[in-house]
Parts: sequence; structure tokens; C-alpha cells
Amino acid sequence: MKSDIEIAQAASPERIGSIAEKLDIPIDSLEPFGHYKAKISLDYIKSLGNKPDGKLILVTAISPTPAGEGKTTTSVGLGDALNLIGKKALVTIREPSLGPVFGMKGGAAGGGMAQVIPMEDINLHFTGDFNAIQLANNLLAAMLDNHIHHGNKLGIDVRRVSWKRVLDMNDRALRSTVCSLGSIGNGYPRQDGFDIVVASEIMAIFCLATSIGDLKNRLGKIVIAYTRDKKPILAKDINADGAMTVLLKDALKPNLVQTLENNPAVIHGGPFANIAHGCNSVIATKASLKLADFVVTEAGFGADLGAEKFLDIKCRKADLKPSAVVLVATIRALKYHGGCSLENLNEEGIDYLEKGMSNLERHVNNIKNNYGLPVVVGINGFSFDTDKERELLKKKSSELDVPIVSSTHWAHGGKGAEELAKTVVETIESSDNNFNFLYPDEMPLWDKMETIAKKIYGASSITASASVKKQIEELQNNGYGEFPVCVAKTQYSFSTDPSLRGAPDNHEIPIREVRLSAGAEFIVMVCGDIMTMPGLPKIPAAERIDIDDDGNIVGLF
Repeated sequence: MKSDIEIAQAASPERIGSIAEKLDIPIDSLEPFGHYKAKISLDYIKSLGNKPDGKLILVTAISPTPAGEGKTTTSVGLGDALNLIGKKALVTIREPSLGPVFGMKGGAAGGGMAQVIPMEDINLHFTGDFNAIQLANNLLAAMLDNHIHHGNKLGIDVRRVSWKRVLDMNDRALRSTVCSLGSIGNGYPRQDGFDIVVASEIMAIFCLATSIGDLKNRLGKIVIAYTRDKKPILAKDINADGAMTVLLKDALKPNLVQTLENNPAVIHGGPFANIAHGCNSVIATKASLKLADFVVTEAGFGADLGAEKFLDIKCRKADLKPSAVVLVATIRALKYHGGCSLENLNEEGIDYLEKGMSNLERHVNNIKNNYGLPVVVGINGFSFDTDKERELLKKKSSELDVPIVSSTHWAHGGKGAEELAKTVVETIESSDNNFNFLYPDEMPLWDKMETIAKKIYGASSITASASVKKQIEELQNNGYGEFPVCVAKTQYSFSTDPSLRGAPDNHEIPIREVRLSAGAEFIVMVCGDIMTMPGLPKIPAAERIDIDDDGNIVGLF
């Protein structure tokens, strides 16, 4: 069996100009990066303003497992299938971080016969967007320390510097650091730390900004430190917003590539819905809705994290309304949620599957009943799925009153997801769409967090130390109370304990830390033991990645 990279390297890509023609994008509106990828100019995107919007399809998933679910693979397969049945469809997904590429999770270009290409480029640097975000973030950190070193005119309390540096790599040694050691010329020593790039507020701003002007305005509002009397110091106070915007101006343009079946795909913006809001950029999504009749996009990790943030943060900020949600699962993953061991997942396990359905059921009910959106369950099919297991899925489909469709897009590309595509179109055309947010803007921050915990996670309560409660109260009183909440927690469970599979309830959600993202306009609540700078596993993927004497990359998935 060929690996993903072998399949991608055997593909026959079309020149990027030909791909653009399928979306009626003029060649002069492209900024090519070689033959097979390009950026779309912001001027051209602005010119699309009066065109009607297509239908937005959100792809999300059950709580992730080591068995894998295939959310991005399903997104690509569904996009190819929609084009196959005669719809003008566009896949619009997120860029991968180098951390998972060299770590454990992998990239974000799909898999098997449902991939976006050039796969190696997309997973390794791509067009440099994340590097630009990293540089802008660290420029702000350098200018902040420079301001303190040269007289500290703004009276910044060095103990209250809140802005961290970032690196697009899993490196646990950088989670907690001490900076500015050495001579007087190196500045004032303090305890600090790094986050991974996707956890940076600049990534969130990059994904939520609607224009260069909006980007600069949001960057200027970033709170980077406080004075002794707790007055916030903003990025614009040290005149950093202009230079940061310059670093990001080209990155803000969405990236155009293609699928293995030579259908257009747009990739732009950040992943990691466990520690960030985990959505592709608003600019890419809105442009795609003008360019196609159906836009397939994705939200990171399980629906309790990715879809919740997509709906309560991105849709709220960008005035978006999904037409339907596709909830991805595999029979293997559902059996894992039912308590089956990894070693036995390929064996028939009706009892495990029955128990694991609780995870699927809660995600379906959350989307249907809390957000009022039509749902289609997409089962990423495997050859060892049995007839009895499929029969149980049909029964559950009737109980939940949602279509459950098994697809083989990993093996057969768009053809393998044809039934899923037809079902999604029929669902959009025939179902009521009563989309609403989980909570109103005016709800207090504590109550917003409690609402997410109880309604989405099945928790009984939320808890926090006195100091964290005081922080939340101060944010509420200082004018940030109308911001939505962005929860950072483990992706593996509805709870903050990654070992609790299925659909645990009556658990507590402990809030460990609170972070203000004033430019992104949301409040991050860090819950449980989740880290915003991940570490590498015992045997990282980087050990398998190599290059041969002819320059061909090997071992990349």
C-alpha cells in the first residue's frame, strides 16, 4: 500500500493558472509560488464584494482518538465529490503547523486519494505564512524588551509583561524560561516562556482580520504588559503595529492549490482548536463563498472545541452562517470511545461500538440542539468495518434522526464520497436551519464559560482559584465582558482528563489560567493541564523524515 506522500508524488497536477480559471480568477490576480501554488491578491478579493455567497459546509469530528478520524481527508473527499456530481465546490481549509508534522499528529493536507497538493510544500513551510506570524510576534517581543531597556518611558512593570515569544515547533524546554541573563546591556532578567506559533494572538488576529487596515488596528490593540498600577500597555503604545503589519501583508493573501483530482482548494490560517480558535482565515472563507456555490471548510479537533469556536467566535465575528455540518467519525474511533483497546480495533466489536456511540450522540445533539444546524454524520470507512457494525450505525441514524453515510474517499477519492455529497446537498435543501449562538454577547464571562462547560461538555460546574476568578472579574469590569470565550483544553475528552472516553458527564472544568486577546477580541480560558507549547513524543515523526540523493522527500506520512 502506498503512503500518502507516495500517492501525492505520483499525482499529475495542473498549472496553478488552470486551477484559477476554474474559479474565474484572472491570471493577473495571482502571485505564483512556482507552478502549483499561488496567492490570490487582496484587490481581486475586494472586487468580489457584490457577488452572492455560496453554501458553507462545516466539517468537524467526534473527539479525536489514536485510531484517527480523517477530518481533513473527509473535507477534501467531500469537495471532490461535490465537483463530481456537478456542483461548483471549493475546499477551504487550514495550514499545517510544523510542530505536529515533526511530532505526532501529522500534517493537514488530507490522506490517501483525498489530498491537497503539493503535499510536501503544504506541510513544510508552504508560502511562509506561519514564519511571517512568528516574526511579527517576536518583533513585538523584541520591541517591548527594547523599550524597557532604553528607559521604560511607559513605566512597564517587568513583573507584568504578558507577551510571549513563539516558535513553530514542539519544544517543551521553552515552555518556561528566564530571559535577559548576562550583562546590564542584555536587559532586565525575568521569567518568561514560549508558545507554539498557532497559540499566538497574532495567529488569531491573522485569521479574523478582514483587511490590511483591520489587521493593523487589531495588532495595535494587543495588550503586551501592564504598569505597576495595572494600566494596560498596547502594541501601538510602543509603535510596533505598523512594522508588524508590514511583515504580515503578503501572508494575509489566501493560498490557492489543488486536490489530487485537480479541483481548486484554498489553504490559509491556523490549526490547533485545542489551544487556539483553530479556524482558517475569514478572508479565505469569505472569498471562497464568492467564488463557489459550495464551500467545504473545517474546524479543528472534535466538535466540542473546533466547531464550538468556529460557530461562537468565527461566525459571530465574521457574520457567517453554515448551511450544514458534517460530523466525521470512524467505526474504529467509536469502538475506542467504547473502551476497546487499540490492538483490537480491527476486530468486530458491537458492544464497544454501542458504548462508543455516546460520544457521537453528544456531538450530534450539541450541533442540532444548541446551534440549530442540520447535521450529516460522515463515516470514514475502512475495509474491516463489518456488516453488523454498519447495521448498528443505520439503527443509530434512525434514533438520532440524522443521515449517517459511510464513504471510501481515502481509497477512491471523490467517487468514494459521492453518496455523502448528495446527502449533504439534500440535507441543505430540505432541512430547517435555525442557527444561533450558544450564548449572547452580553452574558458575563464566567457565565459564558459555565454555559460552554455545561451545555457542550456535559460538566456539572466550573472551578477556578481566587486569583483566576479575580482576573475574570477584572476583565469583565474593564470592558472585555462582551468578548466570546476561547477554551484551551485537551481535545481527547469532553472533560479535562484525556483518559475519559465516550461522553463523561457531571465532571468539573478547572480554569487554570486566563489570557486576554484584545486584538483578536476574545478571552482564552486555559483549562486542566493543556500546554500552549507542546512537546515531541518519544519517537517523533522527524526521525522518519528524510531526503534522498535526488532531492525527493521520504517518510513524510
